[in-house]
Amino acid sequence: MSDQNENPVEEPLNGGSSAGDSNGAGENAGFVEDPGYDNAEGISLEDADVETSLTDADLSFLEEAESDLAAERLADLQRVTAEYANYRKRTEANREIERERIISDTVKILLPILDDIDRAEKHGDLAEGSALAAIAGKLRGVTERLGLVAYGAAGDVFDPNQHEAILQQPTPGATAETVLDVVETGYMLGLTQVRAAKVVVAVPAD
Repeated sequence: MSDQNENPVEEPLNGGSSAGDSNGAGENAGFVEDPGYDNAEGISLEDADVETSLTDADLSFLEEAESDLAAERLADLQRVTAEYANYRKRTEANREIERERIISDTVKILLPILDDIDRAEKHGDLAEGSALAAIAGKLRGVTERLGLVAYGAAGDVFDPNQHEAILQQPTPGATAETVLDVVETGYMLGLTQVRAAKVVVAVPAD
């Protein structure tokens, strides 16, 4: 018989590897990488010294940032507070102006009656204790409660912003323009001029 049949080579079953391959796989099968190491030197991450403290410069920066933020928030609060205060002032001022306008429109209807009362008083028709005097007193009281104030009297310094001169009367001894006589009484309602006083003005004589 030939030498080929004396030492037959056993073929691996089920696709198994040869003996040499099995030895190689066996050498590597027992090796498991240690998760505790992450580099060639074998330094453990658990043993690594991690710096977690803040330096003085870091603390100073954080304190400065906190101070700046607080100052910014305070400035915002002060600005909003000032804007709200100005808004309230404007609202209240506008409300007062509107109130005066409404009352002014109302009392203008009563001015002719007040003028008649003034004329009756000049002519002596408002005798004390009379019914007409009582009515006149009540009407004047109502207008005063509404805030209507009468102005214009003989001897007042003439003011073109408050008086309407219907006549200028040269008067001996007069050194300045003054009210000589009031034809129609002027009225103010707060800062609103309801009607200028119509007056005769005394002027210096030439």
